[in-house]
Formats: sequence, structure tokens, C-alpha cells
Amino acid sequence: MVANALSVDVEDWFQVGAFETVIARDDWAALDHRVEANTDKVLALFGEGGVKATFFTLGWVAERYPALMRRIAEAGHEVASHGWDHQRVFTMGPEQFRADIGRARAVLEDATGQKVSGYRAPSFSIDVRTPWAHQVLAEEGYAYSSSVAPIGHDHYGWADAPRRAYRPVAGSGLIELPVTTARFLGREVTTGGGFFRLLPGSVVQGAIREMNAGGQPAVFYFHPWEVDPGQPRVANAPLKSKLRHYSRLGAMAGKLRTLFTAHRWDRTDRVAAAEAALLDRAPVLEAAA
Repeated sequence: MVANALSVDVEDWFQVGAFETVIARDDWAALDHRVEANTDKVLALFGEGGVKATFFTLGWVAERYPALMRRIAEAGHEVASHGWDHQRVFTMGPEQFRADIGRARAVLEDATGQKVSGYRAPSFSIDVRTPWAHQVLAEEGYAYSSSVAPIGHDHYGWADAPRRAYRPVAGSGLIELPVTTARFLGREVTTGGGFFRLLPGSVVQGAIREMNAGGQPAVFYFHPWEVDPGQPRVANAPLKSKLRHYSRLGAMAGKLRTLFTAHRWDRTDRVAAAEAALLDRAPVLEAAA
């Protein structure tokens, strides 16, 4: 059975892209911080399901909750980078991006005592506008990225990107693991996060089975705030943002439990390493054929 990549984007309810126009970064410190308690809920769900995962964590969160980072690592999960404070990659230039991922990596490694080898861009913001970002990640020694959503979306997406693991930088070992997508009502959507809460379970299950039938791992993600129905409501957010953010939060834990039992899951670094080994062997297999 193919091992799929299970991942959590560790950010608080007020740090999401949906609210970036109505909640200022300068106000974050004074808001109700719920990320630690919610991430502990996720850790409990993983323990209950007997699964290991990757926690792509903001440096901003790790700086404030280093003990949480240690709990994640001590439970056998991977801690990887989600950048510093959820600034989208396409709002930065190459050197600003290099500084952002360097700052986050230093805090994550200091908190866990473990090397950070993986990265996920906030809001999947490595796209056609930022092909240089993969080059920077390669230069900084990252083993893999899971930063591309191969869909068209009003907030993110690189519709023409591959839908399976690939090497985005010639001559580099860096692997990109795009998030898994599904076809629903004639539209390509991601299978994690808000779409997972809203879509029928059969759509996501089918997309994972289709990937696995082709020998490919699925890449699934969600956020700690998605298991928190009691989180504060942002009254002045756009209606579309509120619908995306708050819909079916109460159903999330149950849907996750079902997902964990239906497929095999593992940390993203181990899935990426397995895909890298397959890609390394591919030229030999093609030549032999």
C-alpha cells in the first residue's frame, strides 16, 4: 500500500489568507491565541489514529510556543517550515524570501533540536510568478517543498504544474510534492483544508485512491483551527471568506478519523525521500526499456 503524506499547516485562526485584509499583523499579539490548544487536539487525533505526520509551522508560532514544537517532535512527527508569518511568496523578492525562510528555520531548529528539511509556502504561493523560489530553497539545502497547488483559484494555484512529485530545479535534489487535487462538478480543487470539510468524503477518498492506483502518494493537508468550532468570528470579513473558513468545522475531527483509517499515512519527509529514490531510478529504467 502506498504511503501518503499527511500534513498540518500550523497557524492560528487569525493568520489565514482569508482574513489578511481585515486583520493586521500588528494586532496578532493581542488576539486570542488558540494554536497551541488546537495543535494539541491534532496530536491527540494522530495518536488515536496511530499515524505520523508533518507539521509545517510558522516561525512566528514556534518562537512563542517552543514547548509545543518539542511535543510534536517527541511524538515522532516531522517539524517543517511554513515561513515566518504567512507572507505569500509572490509578495517577496528572492532575497526577502531567503531571509524569511532562514529566520523561520533557525527558530524551528532551535525549538526541536532537529534539522528542518521541508518547506510549504503560505497559501501555496509558489506559482508561475515565483519560479525562482524553488531555486532559493535548493540553494538553502532543503530536501523537499510541498508548496504547489496545481489548480486555478482566486487565492492561489499553478494550474499547469505537474500533479505528481517532480524536481523543479535542474541539477538539484530538491523534490516538489504538489498537493493532491480532485475533480468536482467540472472544477479542479484541492482535497485538503476547506475543500475537505465541504466536499463529500467520497470525492476526496476517490482522489487518493486514484493517486495510489497509479503508484503515487497523495498529499493531504489541514490546519489546527479547523478542529476548533468555538474560535472567534471575524464579523467584518468578506462573506466568501467567512463561508470558506467557518463551514463544517464541527465535522472536521470525524472526517479526519475516517480518512486515517481508509489509507496509509506517513510524514512528508519520508514520502518525499521515497519519491526522490524513484525519480533517481527513472532514467535507468527508461534506458533499459
